[in-house]
Amino acid sequence: MARAMSVASGAMQRLLDIMDRLRDPGGCPWDREQTLRSLTPYLLEEAHEVIEAIEAGDAAHHKEELGDLLFQVVFQSRIAREEGKFDFAQVCDAISAKLTRRHPHVFGEVSVSGSREVVQNWERIKAEERREKGLAERSAIGGVPVSLPALVRAERLTEKAAAVGFDWPDAKAVMAKVREELSELEQTLEHGGALEIEHELGDLIFAVANLGRFVKVHPEEALRATLRRFEARFHYIEAQLRERGKSPRESNLAEMDALWDEAKGSVG
Repeated sequence: MARAMSVASGAMQRLLDIMDRLRDPGGCPWDREQTLRSLTPYLLEEAHEVIEAIEAGDAAHHKEELGDLLFQVVFQSRIAREEGKFDFAQVCDAISAKLTRRHPHVFGEVSVSGSREVVQNWERIKAEERREKGLAERSAIGGVPVSLPALVRAERLTEKAAAVGFDWPDAKAVMAKVREELSELEQTLEHGGALEIEHELGDLIFAVANLGRFVKVHPEEALRATLRRFEARFHYIEAQLRERGKSPRESNLAEMDALWDEAKGSVG
């Protein structure tokens, strides 16, 4: 254990030294020009690339992309240090303190019955921290970034609402809500306007996202997996049509449907 910590510490110090070299006078012109704001797009890009590597199941790629994401943390910490705000060590200390404080069932004497209670305690402790800092009390569903993908945000909002008791009793009740929203959408499609249809479609998607939380399937991941399957199957259709000297535009729905059924058995 001690050797592993020493190796990790040495590797981390090497990365910090490289960052210093890049930003110091005589370093890289591009790196020296960057600001916290200019790095924001790269932070988002690297986070998404980590997700893609995880989904691909490619360990080597995952390792590489995690390194890129870690570099963004180191980069921002270095700029913050230059601006007299904080440094990388303080970032590490802050998250270590937060994790210790918010896991009293691990680092303290609190007992929990399961992960649901862990989430409830987490939200309660966050609220206590805000009060101790003299900050205004935040909504029970506050703190979820608006810029998150909508399905991810839907899941996080319902998690927070559930942590204070605003939740469905079980998955069957959520499933009933999904059917209710589907029925309302069907009725709106017959006589509603565009805005009403948008509202009802949104309600249906939100109910399905809530169902995903109940059955422990992240809706964003489920949809991403569905999109990968769709792409693979559609590429199969295109490949088969090319062998027939056609393109999708030169085919018809019946032919493509038949190839789609073949693709379901061939590419998942």
